[in-house]
Amino acid sequence: MRAPIGDFDTAVPAPDCLDELTAPVADAVRHWTGAVPADRIVYVETDPQWADTAVFVEHYGHDLLDKSANCVVVAGKRGGETTLAACLVLSTTKVDVNGVVRRQLGARKASFASTDTATGATGMEYGGITPIGLPCDWPLLVDPAVVDLPYVLVGSGRRRGKLLVPGKAFAELPGAVVLAGLGV
Repeated sequence: MRAPIGDFDTAVPAPDCLDELTAPVADAVRHWTGAVPADRIVYVETDPQWADTAVFVEHYGHDLLDKSANCVVVAGKRGGETTLAACLVLSTTKVDVNGVVRRQLGARKASFASTDTATGATGMEYGGITPIGLPCDWPLLVDPAVVDLPYVLVGSGRRRGKLLVPGKAFAELPGAVVLAGLGV
């Protein structure tokens, strides 16, 4: 199969390569119920040595810069309580953690979660965290620019490999809130 975006040697419908995904991502694909069929989620094999965005787009296609998104884990704190959430924004933007995210979570303070917290809570590798397969009780804050794209490149749960996902599928994930101004 040919990847819908980018220039990848290997592209396979995600349901056909569950062994390439981390357990939470594979479970989410296996039990997919969204309006976008699971076989439209495409796994592409990538080399972790080209994981940095600038090097990645040089190797796999310059058009990917505007079609890729980053999923980051944030921690909102208020009174001794911590709420973990994920934010999905285009890779050309940054998450407005101290404004939009803090207010959405009702937190007094918000910051990026530590690597150990993010990987431990998601069961995914740092640098490969994806919104597919996150804990169902987490808020997933999604920038509208991501939802508007026909296909978006995101992590696969591992540093090796990525997922190509129709943008509108992210709005249907558990806990998803499409939030204007999330990416700045």
